[in-house]
Amino acid sequence: MADEGTGALAPADSLDRIAYVLEQSAQPTYRVRAFRRAAAVVRETDPDTLRELDRLGRLESLAGIGKATAGVIHDALAGIVPEYLHDVEEATPDVGDRPGAELLELLRGDCHTHSDWSDGGSPIVEMARAARGLGHDWVVLTDHSGSLKVAHGLTLERLVAQIDEVARVNAELAPFRILTGVEVDILADGSLDHPDEVLALLDVVVASVHSHLRDDTRTMTRRLLTAVSNPHVDVLGHCTGRLITGKGRPESEFDAEVVFGAIAAHGKALEINSRPERLDPPSRLLELAVQLGCDFAIDSDAHAPGQLAWQINGCDKAVAAGIAPDRIVNTRDHHALLAWAGTHAA
Repeated sequence: MADEGTGALAPADSLDRIAYVLEQSAQPTYRVRAFRRAAAVVRETDPDTLRELDRLGRLESLAGIGKATAGVIHDALAGIVPEYLHDVEEATPDVGDRPGAELLELLRGDCHTHSDWSDGGSPIVEMARAARGLGHDWVVLTDHSGSLKVAHGLTLERLVAQIDEVARVNAELAPFRILTGVEVDILADGSLDHPDEVLALLDVVVASVHSHLRDDTRTMTRRLLTAVSNPHVDVLGHCTGRLITGKGRPESEFDAEVVFGAIAAHGKALEINSRPERLDPPSRLLELAVQLGCDFAIDSDAHAPGQLAWQINGCDKAVAAGIAPDRIVNTRDHHALLAWAGTHAA
């Protein structure tokens, strides 16, 4: 859902809002961290001390506070919208004019998100609060599985511990609901990185390829078919593995008609990955998947709170491909989503 404009906020909230908007517009991580770090410093500082430092012009004496963040704090303490916040929000395009804006309003949640338990930048509760702030009713937490070492993937023990942490946060945020999940690696032989008995504990499972992306067509097709046929897999993530920004990365090659046909036959979903560097699948494959009867999950693949807003990119692609809302699984409430996922393991 589209964000509303921001009125006057407390200093820490203003700093967090700036970080969120910077994430949304894919600004460098160091800029985002500077504002989130400053927000944490403000929350740890006695309010009277903060006001006195502001009066004396000494906010920058606090570790982690620089010229820009001090200016934000000063404006917020004065009860006005900080100039920096105003500027970054003005520079962020209004999604209301995008082709997918109406579809975005129908989304109830997001099936693919990450936290700082793997390679995300924020705690589970912060990701959930940001999703709730977008007007969502639920979010699926899908941190990476263990074989993706570079992403600090979850071992079986950590995944089970995360399930307990999700239960704790759900008690705090109810009626908003975090659904348990994982982005499980599709290994070289098509098997999955976690055993079936562990996947059976989770609400929603996204399966994705992160290795051997240049396998020949026959091998990659077999890998994807094996994964899709697993009764615990619900969504096939970023199916081509392409990257379209920076140095880029070519699409993995597979028989899309066979793989998408299997997704449709098993009643599962093909992900429309909304990350700006992915936008996967490409339009020609998305149109083929529509023709073959697939359902879809429009996912942000967010690794930070502001990136949750990237679903508009996937909505634009879905509208261009003529996908009806009832074929998009995240237009459903969490009860209907769980019922749908439950049919796969039945």
